[in-house]
Amino acid sequence: MMSVPFATLGSRRVSAEDSCYIVAEIGVNHNGDLGLAHRMIDAAKAAGADAVKFQTFRTDDLVTAAAQKATYQTETTGSGTQAEMLRRLELPIEAFAELRSHCVAVGIDFMSTAFDSVSLEAVISLGPICLKWPSGELNNIALLRQAARSQLPVMLSTGMGSLTEISVAVDQLATEGCKDIVILQCVSNYPASIEDQNLRVIPALSQVFGRPVGFSDHTAGPFAAIAARALGMAVLEKHFTLDQRMEGPDHAASIEADQFAEMVRLIRAVEIGLGDGVKRAMPSEAGVREVARKSLVFRQSLPKGHVLTADDVTAKRPGTGISPDRLDLFLGMPLIQAVKQDEMLVMAHIR
Repeated sequence: MMSVPFATLGSRRVSAEDSCYIVAEIGVNHNGDLGLAHRMIDAAKAAGADAVKFQTFRTDDLVTAAAQKATYQTETTGSGTQAEMLRRLELPIEAFAELRSHCVAVGIDFMSTAFDSVSLEAVISLGPICLKWPSGELNNIALLRQAARSQLPVMLSTGMGSLTEISVAVDQLATEGCKDIVILQCVSNYPASIEDQNLRVIPALSQVFGRPVGFSDHTAGPFAAIAARALGMAVLEKHFTLDQRMEGPDHAASIEADQFAEMVRLIRAVEIGLGDGVKRAMPSEAGVREVARKSLVFRQSLPKGHVLTADDVTAKRPGTGISPDRLDLFLGMPLIQAVKQDEMLVMAHIR
């Protein structure tokens, strides 16, 4: 049997066979309010998330002054440039140490996506459970090399990416010494339509790269995530908010706390149902087996000494006697006692 690809996050093994590692992406849904960010950590913990993820950036290092917003950002935040929007959402770098301490206190893993070199060094210095890599930086070779040199595990989002770009990014990380890499299937639209998710890529990427594969889910509701878990999703990242109606670029494409908790419950139920892949009769089937299966019985009454033929025996419920698949053992054998119609055949009838 082939071994299942896995990565290690702290003391946690992450693979298709292990319990899915679920990340509540707070991102910038704190709206630049540190107090709201703290409340969201508590809400994510209560909803069953294994980790929370923020975004660390310095606006002037991330975008030019003239960079325009994506269409979905204009729809959710109005006109203006990316820089204007991001400055309202930016938290000071020193705030993330405070957020990490809160995560430690409540028992949830901390991570934050960094979008520039200074921010990446700041995140690395906090000792996160891993580095969560954004799809937009998939081809940023210099930043990838900087991340790999930290020796921290990396979750690599692949939105907008080709197989070649993923391969180059994985090679860069591995060459620079990154041992634990999780690849995340992702479609970079907010919200993303379920028909665009191409979830069969999850097992395909795992086979191609020999790495665990997860899903950064930007769809509405829990349905894509549940399907992805059945296909081997090892990690789920899902945008998380306290209120989808709040102002901000990502709230409308996020899931609220009660919905997040229900999604976690459903995923855990699916995991139980996935089992171990070994086909066998389950103990819970025993009662139905006796009722639904059949046993060999005599079609009609027969005298002692009669030599049994296929016409003398049939299969009828219940299944408490000799199984029909043993019929050939009895054909051509003489009866050592007389039998009655519908009597179950037993070994004592022929020996």
